[in-house]
Amino acid sequence: MREHMLTAIAAASGLDALEACRVEALGKQGTITALLKTLGKMTPDERLVQGPLIQGLREAVANGIAERKATLERAALDARLASETLDMTLPADTTPAGTIHPVSQVMDELAEIFADLGFAVATGPEIETDWHNFSALNIPETHPARAMHDTFYLQQGIDAKAAGTADEKTTFSLLRTHTSPVQIRTMLSQKPPIRIIAPGRTYRSDSDATHTPMFHQVEGLVIDKGITLGHLKWTLETFVKAFFERDDIVLRMRPSYFPFTEPSVEIDVGYTLVKGKRVVGGAEPDGWLEILGSGMVHRKVIEACGLDPDEWQGFAFGCGIDRLAMLKYGMDDLRPFFDGDIRWLKHYGFSSLDVPTLSAGVGA
Repeated sequence: MREHMLTAIAAASGLDALEACRVEALGKQGTITALLKTLGKMTPDERLVQGPLIQGLREAVANGIAERKATLERAALDARLASETLDMTLPADTTPAGTIHPVSQVMDELAEIFADLGFAVATGPEIETDWHNFSALNIPETHPARAMHDTFYLQQGIDAKAAGTADEKTTFSLLRTHTSPVQIRTMLSQKPPIRIIAPGRTYRSDSDATHTPMFHQVEGLVIDKGITLGHLKWTLETFVKAFFERDDIVLRMRPSYFPFTEPSVEIDVGYTLVKGKRVVGGAEPDGWLEILGSGMVHRKVIEACGLDPDEWQGFAFGCGIDRLAMLKYGMDDLRPFFDGDIRWLKHYGFSSLDVPTLSAGVGA
């Protein structure tokens, strides 16, 4: 019986034929299964003789089936590998991919542009002291920016002021209203000459279609000897032309007032109307858009940082990164920037491979 079954197993030409051999031998109605059922009716002496023989037959057949199955499966795989091919020239299936947020993209573009101009990127804490955020920047106690309806104050700072234990230089009492404190911290920790930009999040109590309580800002600072308003004008013209990737950019400088600069100027950029929309650029502008504030660093700010204003001069500028993104990429509402809507992000987002470079275009 053993030889007959093993011969049938070895002769099985496929997995279906092998399965038929298994059922015939080991199935519920199989030959070996029937022999195993007879053990219960045997005497102990008969069981002692027949039991090992039947179990040995069962194991031999089971092992033979397993070996033959492995052989057949391996042969089937070899045949499949020999007959199937994969065309590596076909495009790969697309997979879901995230996008770079326009704010992050614009931050990278700004860093690339100003790095080429010799600027470093500086950062600082978002929770600030009164001194770094206001006093060192020549913003007096009576200035509206210090009011509760314009600035987010922390309870820790409010309690310290009420108790008379607040130190405006060391008590972290508010969310910074601009990234200007980074300029102060840089001047305190680094000797001139200084050339930095300070991008980051800022906070003000304001919210509408073009304002949000949290927004992104970039500020620039240059401290050196012999710095003039002409250096500021050239830097801003170079920056705006590189950012919008147009040479026909026209800027207008208007006198203004900021506590931390003197003289202070607002920078407007000319725009043309294209299909009813404002597009930055054009040798003969149809109108003007304010894009940033700037000016020569005030003497009191330089003195507050321990520098001699008769020896060191400088200029500073600041603008909203969100606003720059809106102007360049055609968005008309600031609120979707912070909604986290995947549809908006897919439409306005950037591929992670579109790294801004001056040679390829910062808006690639």
